[in-house]
Amino acid sequence: MIPWEGLTIKTIFVQGPVPGFRLILVMLVSAALIAADARFEQLASVRSTLATGLAPVHWLGNAPYRFSDWVADLFVSRGDLEEQNEELKTRLLILERRALKYAALAAENNELRRLLNSSESVDDRVIIAEVVGVSPDPFSHEVIINKGANDNLRPGQAVLDSQGLMGQVINTSQFTSRVLLISDSSHAVPVEVVRNGLRYILLGNGDREQLELIHVPDTADIREGDMLVSSGLGGRFPRGYPVAEVSNIVKEPGESFMSIQATPKARLNQSRLLLVVFPPQENVEPVPEESVEAESANNDGSGGAD
Repeated sequence: MIPWEGLTIKTIFVQGPVPGFRLILVMLVSAALIAADARFEQLASVRSTLATGLAPVHWLGNAPYRFSDWVADLFVSRGDLEEQNEELKTRLLILERRALKYAALAAENNELRRLLNSSESVDDRVIIAEVVGVSPDPFSHEVIINKGANDNLRPGQAVLDSQGLMGQVINTSQFTSRVLLISDSSHAVPVEVVRNGLRYILLGNGDREQLELIHVPDTADIREGDMLVSSGLGGRFPRGYPVAEVSNIVKEPGESFMSIQATPKARLNQSRLLLVVFPPQENVEPVPEESVEAESANNDGSGGAD
Protein backbone atom coordinates (compact mmCIF):
# COMPACT_ATOMS: atom_id res chain seq x y z
CA MET A 1 0.00 0.00 0.00
CA ILE A 2 1.45 3.29 -1.12
CA PRO A 3 1.29 6.15 1.42
CA TRP A 4 -0.20 9.32 -0.03
CA GLU A 5 1.08 11.71 2.65
CA GLY A 6 4.52 12.09 1.15
CA LEU A 7 3.31 12.43 -2.53
CA THR A 8 3.24 15.84 -4.07
CA ILE A 9 1.99 17.12 -7.43
CA LYS A 10 5.58 17.26 -8.66
CA THR A 11 6.07 13.64 -7.71
CA ILE A 12 2.94 12.51 -9.65
CA PHE A 13 3.79 14.27 -12.91
CA VAL A 14 7.53 13.77 -12.81
CA GLN A 15 7.81 10.23 -11.57
CA GLY A 16 4.54 9.19 -13.21
CA PRO A 17 1.09 8.38 -11.84
CA VAL A 18 0.23 5.22 -10.04
CA PRO A 19 -0.75 2.22 -12.31
CA GLY A 20 -4.45 2.42 -11.49
CA PHE A 21 -4.68 6.08 -12.41
CA ARG A 22 -2.81 5.42 -15.68
CA LEU A 23 -5.27 2.70 -16.70
CA ILE A 24 -8.26 4.88 -15.93
CA LEU A 25 -6.78 7.75 -17.93
CA VAL A 26 -6.17 5.51 -20.99
CA MET A 27 -9.71 4.16 -20.81
CA LEU A 28 -11.22 7.65 -20.66
CA VAL A 29 -9.13 8.88 -23.60
CA SER A 30 -10.06 5.78 -25.66
CA ALA A 31 -13.76 6.22 -24.95
CA ALA A 32 -13.57 9.88 -25.94
CA LEU A 33 -11.81 9.05 -29.20
CA ILE A 34 -14.31 6.30 -30.02
CA ALA A 35 -17.26 8.59 -29.37
CA ALA A 36 -15.73 11.37 -31.44
CA ASP A 37 -15.04 9.05 -34.35
CA ALA A 38 -18.47 7.40 -34.25
CA ARG A 39 -20.56 10.57 -34.00
CA PHE A 40 -18.54 13.28 -35.67
CA GLU A 41 -16.13 11.38 -37.94
CA GLN A 42 -13.39 13.79 -36.92
CA LEU A 43 -10.70 11.14 -36.94
CA ALA A 44 -11.10 9.96 -40.55
CA SER A 45 -8.22 12.11 -41.77
CA VAL A 46 -6.09 10.99 -38.83
CA ARG A 47 -6.85 7.33 -39.56
CA SER A 48 -5.99 7.83 -43.23
CA THR A 49 -2.72 9.51 -42.34
CA LEU A 50 -1.84 6.68 -39.94
CA ALA A 51 -2.67 4.06 -42.59
CA THR A 52 -0.44 5.87 -45.08
CA GLY A 53 2.36 6.00 -42.60
CA LEU A 54 1.99 2.32 -41.74
CA ALA A 55 2.10 1.21 -45.39
CA PRO A 56 5.89 0.71 -45.35
CA VAL A 57 5.48 -1.35 -42.20
CA HIS A 58 3.01 -3.67 -43.96
CA TRP A 59 5.31 -3.88 -46.98
CA LEU A 60 8.29 -4.76 -44.80
CA GLY A 61 6.23 -7.34 -42.96
CA ASN A 62 5.27 -9.00 -46.25
CA ALA A 63 8.76 -8.70 -47.74
CA PRO A 64 10.12 -12.00 -46.35
CA TYR A 65 7.19 -13.94 -47.83
CA ARG A 66 7.56 -12.27 -51.23
CA PHE A 67 11.32 -12.84 -51.15
CA SER A 68 10.83 -16.53 -50.41
CA ASP A 69 8.41 -16.86 -53.35
CA TRP A 70 10.89 -15.08 -55.61
CA VAL A 71 13.67 -17.42 -54.55
CA ALA A 72 11.41 -20.45 -55.05
CA ASP A 73 10.56 -19.28 -58.58
CA LEU A 74 14.26 -19.03 -59.37
CA PHE A 75 14.84 -22.68 -58.53
CA VAL A 76 11.83 -24.29 -60.27
CA SER A 77 12.82 -27.66 -61.69
CA ARG A 78 12.62 -28.53 -65.38
CA GLY A 79 10.05 -31.20 -64.64
CA ASP A 80 7.77 -28.71 -62.92
CA LEU A 81 8.08 -26.35 -65.88
CA GLU A 82 7.23 -29.11 -68.35
CA GLU A 83 4.27 -30.21 -66.25
CA GLN A 84 3.01 -26.63 -66.02
CA ASN A 85 3.49 -26.19 -69.75
CA GLU A 86 1.48 -29.34 -70.52
CA GLU A 87 -1.25 -28.20 -68.18
CA LEU A 88 -1.42 -24.81 -69.89
CA LYS A 89 -1.54 -26.47 -73.33
CA THR A 90 -4.39 -28.70 -72.18
CA ARG A 91 -6.33 -25.74 -70.85
CA LEU A 92 -5.67 -23.84 -74.08
CA LEU A 93 -7.03 -26.71 -76.17
CA ILE A 94 -10.13 -26.93 -73.98
CA LEU A 95 -10.73 -23.19 -74.26
CA GLU A 96 -10.20 -23.26 -78.04
CA ARG A 97 -12.70 -26.11 -78.37
CA ARG A 98 -15.22 -24.16 -76.30
CA ALA A 99 -14.63 -21.05 -78.41
CA LEU A 100 -15.23 -23.03 -81.60
CA LYS A 101 -18.36 -24.56 -80.12
CA TYR A 102 -19.68 -21.16 -79.08
CA ALA A 103 -18.91 -19.76 -82.53
CA ALA A 104 -20.80 -22.66 -84.14
CA LEU A 105 -23.74 -22.13 -81.78
CA ALA A 106 -23.78 -18.42 -82.57
CA ALA A 107 -23.75 -19.13 -86.31
CA GLU A 108 -26.53 -21.68 -85.91
CA ASN A 109 -28.54 -19.20 -83.86
CA ASN A 110 -28.14 -16.55 -86.56
CA GLU A 111 -29.14 -19.04 -89.24
CA LEU A 112 -32.21 -20.07 -87.27
CA ARG A 113 -33.20 -16.42 -86.93
CA ARG A 114 -32.82 -15.91 -90.66
CA LEU A 115 -34.91 -19.02 -91.30
CA LEU A 116 -37.60 -17.82 -88.93
CA ASN A 117 -37.68 -14.49 -90.72
CA SER A 118 -37.95 -16.33 -94.04
CA SER A 119 -40.74 -18.57 -92.79
CA GLU A 120 -42.71 -15.49 -91.71
CA SER A 121 -42.64 -14.22 -95.30
CA VAL A 122 -43.75 -17.61 -96.69
CA ASP A 123 -47.47 -18.21 -96.68
CA ASP A 124 -47.18 -21.99 -97.10
CA ARG A 125 -46.63 -24.42 -94.26
CA VAL A 126 -42.95 -25.26 -93.76
CA ILE A 127 -40.74 -27.52 -91.67
CA ILE A 128 -37.10 -26.95 -90.71
CA ALA A 129 -34.66 -29.66 -91.82
CA GLU A 130 -30.92 -30.09 -91.42
CA VAL A 131 -28.44 -31.21 -94.07
CA VAL A 132 -26.86 -34.47 -92.87
CA GLY A 133 -25.13 -35.63 -96.06
CA VAL A 134 -23.88 -34.60 -99.49
CA SER A 135 -23.76 -36.72 -102.63
CA PRO A 136 -20.18 -37.88 -103.36
CA ASP A 137 -20.85 -37.81 -107.10
CA PRO A 138 -19.27 -34.58 -108.46
CA PHE A 139 -21.73 -34.58 -111.37
CA SER A 140 -24.81 -34.88 -109.14
CA HIS A 141 -25.72 -31.93 -106.95
CA GLU A 142 -27.75 -33.55 -104.18
CA VAL A 143 -27.93 -33.27 -100.41
CA ILE A 144 -29.58 -35.42 -97.75
CA ILE A 145 -31.78 -33.89 -95.05
CA ASN A 146 -32.93 -35.38 -91.76
CA LYS A 147 -36.66 -35.27 -92.52
CA GLY A 148 -38.57 -37.98 -94.35
CA ALA A 149 -41.84 -39.80 -94.77
CA ASN A 150 -42.44 -39.79 -91.02
CA ASP A 151 -42.57 -35.99 -91.28
CA ASN A 152 -45.01 -36.18 -94.24
CA LEU A 153 -42.39 -35.21 -96.82
CA ARG A 154 -43.11 -36.19 -100.41
CA PRO A 155 -41.14 -35.94 -103.68
CA GLY A 156 -41.59 -32.65 -105.45
CA GLN A 157 -41.66 -30.39 -102.38
CA ALA A 158 -39.69 -27.16 -102.70
CA VAL A 159 -36.69 -26.65 -100.42
CA LEU A 160 -35.42 -23.19 -99.38
CA ASP A 161 -32.75 -21.66 -97.24
CA SER A 162 -32.86 -18.20 -95.67
CA GLN A 163 -31.89 -16.55 -98.98
CA GLY A 164 -33.80 -18.35 -101.72
CA LEU A 165 -34.76 -21.56 -103.50
CA MET A 166 -32.38 -24.48 -102.95
CA GLY A 167 -34.05 -27.28 -104.92
CA GLN A 168 -36.70 -29.95 -104.53
CA VAL A 169 -37.21 -33.25 -102.77
CA ILE A 170 -36.72 -36.17 -105.21
CA ASN A 171 -36.72 -39.19 -102.90
CA THR A 172 -37.83 -39.90 -99.33
CA SER A 173 -37.26 -42.63 -96.78
CA GLN A 174 -38.75 -42.91 -93.32
CA PHE A 175 -36.24 -40.58 -91.70
CA THR A 176 -34.31 -38.84 -94.50
CA SER A 177 -34.88 -37.30 -97.93
CA ARG A 178 -32.73 -36.52 -100.96
CA VAL A 179 -32.85 -32.98 -102.32
CA LEU A 180 -31.84 -32.12 -105.88
CA LEU A 181 -30.23 -28.68 -105.98
CA ILE A 182 -31.13 -26.12 -108.62
CA SER A 183 -27.50 -26.15 -109.81
CA ASP A 184 -27.74 -29.77 -110.99
CA SER A 185 -27.51 -30.12 -114.78
CA SER A 186 -30.83 -31.99 -114.86
CA HIS A 187 -32.75 -29.34 -112.92
CA ALA A 188 -34.90 -26.55 -114.38
CA VAL A 189 -36.97 -23.86 -112.68
CA PRO A 190 -39.67 -21.74 -114.35
CA VAL A 191 -38.88 -18.17 -113.35
CA GLU A 192 -40.05 -14.65 -114.03
CA VAL A 193 -38.33 -11.30 -113.92
CA VAL A 194 -39.61 -9.25 -111.00
CA ARG A 195 -39.14 -5.95 -112.83
CA ASN A 196 -41.37 -6.70 -115.83
CA GLY A 197 -42.88 -10.18 -115.34
CA LEU A 198 -41.13 -11.86 -118.31
CA ARG A 199 -41.11 -15.66 -117.94
CA TYR A 200 -38.21 -17.94 -118.81
CA ILE A 201 -36.58 -21.24 -117.82
CA LEU A 202 -33.55 -21.28 -115.52
CA LEU A 203 -31.31 -24.31 -115.94
CA GLY A 204 -28.60 -25.75 -113.76
CA ASN A 205 -25.30 -26.40 -115.49
CA GLY A 206 -23.30 -28.22 -112.83
CA ASP A 207 -21.87 -25.00 -111.38
CA ARG A 208 -23.08 -24.02 -107.92
CA GLU A 209 -22.08 -20.42 -108.53
CA GLN A 210 -23.81 -19.81 -111.87
CA LEU A 211 -27.10 -20.81 -113.50
CA GLU A 212 -28.16 -20.36 -117.11
CA LEU A 213 -31.25 -18.55 -118.39
CA ILE A 214 -32.21 -20.09 -121.74
CA HIS A 215 -34.27 -19.10 -124.78
CA VAL A 216 -34.11 -15.37 -124.09
CA PRO A 217 -34.51 -13.35 -127.34
CA ASP A 218 -31.92 -10.67 -128.03
CA THR A 219 -34.71 -8.10 -127.96
CA ALA A 220 -35.94 -9.04 -124.48
CA ASP A 221 -35.99 -6.37 -121.79
CA ILE A 222 -33.64 -7.96 -119.26
CA ARG A 223 -30.73 -6.37 -117.45
CA GLU A 224 -27.92 -7.33 -115.14
CA GLY A 225 -29.13 -7.20 -111.55
CA ASP A 226 -32.69 -8.27 -112.38
CA MET A 227 -34.19 -10.52 -109.73
CA LEU A 228 -35.59 -13.89 -110.85
CA VAL A 229 -38.32 -15.53 -108.77
CA SER A 230 -40.23 -18.76 -109.25
CA SER A 231 -43.19 -18.23 -111.56
CA GLY A 232 -45.30 -21.10 -110.21
CA LEU A 233 -45.86 -22.56 -113.70
CA GLY A 234 -45.88 -26.34 -113.78
CA GLY A 235 -47.12 -26.58 -110.19
CA ARG A 236 -43.77 -27.77 -108.86
CA PHE A 237 -42.55 -24.62 -107.09
CA PRO A 238 -44.83 -22.08 -105.42
CA ARG A 239 -44.80 -18.64 -107.00
CA GLY A 240 -42.67 -15.78 -105.76
CA TYR A 241 -39.65 -17.48 -104.18
CA PRO A 242 -36.27 -15.78 -104.93
CA VAL A 243 -34.18 -18.01 -107.19
CA ALA A 244 -31.32 -16.04 -108.77
CA GLU A 245 -30.03 -12.66 -109.86
CA VAL A 246 -28.91 -11.91 -113.42
CA SER A 247 -25.14 -11.48 -113.33
CA ASN A 248 -23.94 -11.52 -116.95
CA ILE A 249 -25.54 -10.94 -120.37
CA VAL A 250 -23.73 -11.70 -123.63
CA LYS A 251 -25.20 -10.82 -127.04
CA GLU A 252 -23.46 -12.59 -129.89
CA PRO A 253 -23.77 -10.95 -133.32
CA GLY A 254 -26.07 -12.92 -135.58
CA GLU A 255 -27.57 -15.00 -132.75
CA SER A 256 -31.30 -14.90 -132.02
CA PHE A 257 -30.91 -15.62 -128.31
CA MET A 258 -28.74 -14.10 -125.62
CA SER A 259 -26.41 -15.99 -123.32
CA ILE A 260 -27.41 -15.08 -119.77
CA GLN A 261 -25.90 -16.25 -116.49
CA ALA A 262 -27.52 -15.79 -113.10
CA THR A 263 -26.15 -16.18 -109.59
CA PRO A 264 -28.23 -18.33 -107.19
CA LYS A 265 -29.62 -16.47 -104.21
CA ALA A 266 -29.47 -19.57 -102.00
CA ARG A 267 -26.15 -20.56 -100.46
CA LEU A 268 -25.95 -23.95 -102.12
CA ASN A 269 -22.56 -24.85 -100.65
CA GLN A 270 -23.02 -23.37 -97.18
CA SER A 271 -26.56 -23.64 -95.86
CA ARG A 272 -27.09 -26.36 -93.26
CA LEU A 273 -30.61 -25.56 -92.05
CA LEU A 274 -33.32 -25.60 -94.72
CA LEU A 275 -37.05 -25.03 -95.06
CA VAL A 276 -39.18 -27.69 -96.74
CA VAL A 277 -42.41 -26.19 -98.12
CA PHE A 278 -45.64 -28.14 -98.01
CA PRO A 279 -48.15 -27.57 -100.81
CA PRO A 280 -51.38 -25.83 -99.83
CA GLN A 281 -54.04 -28.28 -98.71
CA GLU A 282 -57.16 -28.44 -100.82
CA ASN A 283 -60.33 -27.54 -98.99
CA VAL A 284 -62.68 -30.41 -99.75
CA GLU A 285 -66.14 -29.91 -98.25
CA PRO A 286 -67.43 -33.07 -96.57
CA VAL A 287 -70.59 -34.56 -98.09
CA PRO A 288 -73.46 -34.93 -95.60
CA GLU A 289 -74.33 -38.52 -94.71
CA GLU A 290 -78.01 -37.93 -95.54
CA SER A 291 -77.14 -37.00 -99.12
CA VAL A 292 -74.99 -40.10 -99.46
CA GLU A 293 -77.78 -42.35 -98.16
CA ALA A 294 -80.35 -40.71 -100.46
CA GLU A 295 -78.08 -41.10 -103.49
CA SER A 296 -77.40 -44.75 -102.71
CA ALA A 297 -81.15 -45.39 -102.29
CA ASN A 298 -81.87 -43.81 -105.66
CA ASN A 299 -79.17 -45.90 -107.28
CA ASP A 300 -80.61 -49.07 -105.76
CA GLY A 301 -84.12 -48.18 -106.96
CA SER A 302 -83.03 -47.47 -110.47
CA GLY A 303 -81.09 -50.71 -110.57
CA GLY A 304 -84.19 -52.71 -109.53
CA ALA A 305 -86.29 -51.07 -112.22
CA ASP A 306 -83.82 -52.06 -114.87
